[in-house]
Amino acid sequence: MEEWQLDFEWLQVRHIVKDAMGKKDLPDLQSILYLIGIQELGRWDGEKSFTKEEKQDLMHIAVCTLLEDEGYYIFEGRDQDGWPHWSENKSFDIAGLADQELFLKKKVIRYFQALQELEKDAIK
Repeated sequence: MEEWQLDFEWLQVRHIVKDAMGKKDLPDLQSILYLIGIQELGRWDGEKSFTKEEKQDLMHIAVCTLLEDEGYYIFEGRDQDGWPHWSENKSFDIAGLADQELFLKKKVIRYFQALQELEKDAIK
């Protein structure tokens, strides 16, 4: 994927999330990971706020979900509270924060593209 295409598709994802959440500002990667974590958890009580630790866990859920198809994590199942758990299958071998962020952005873009495909199929 060329840099301009990545920038364009990343901006599209940020706008999708901003519009869906009714926010004024575009979300950053951390915010999008948090929302993916909530999506993958599969439940959210709008009246109860997540603790700081739970928010970190939600971002971890997102990262595991995004990296599972690359073989970095293996889904183990859900605990008694419904929280998903993974085991590490191989070490994350991308060095440098900028390269890791770029890799995650690409995975987030694919995640949202897959969601859009599911929506299209559901409409048919």
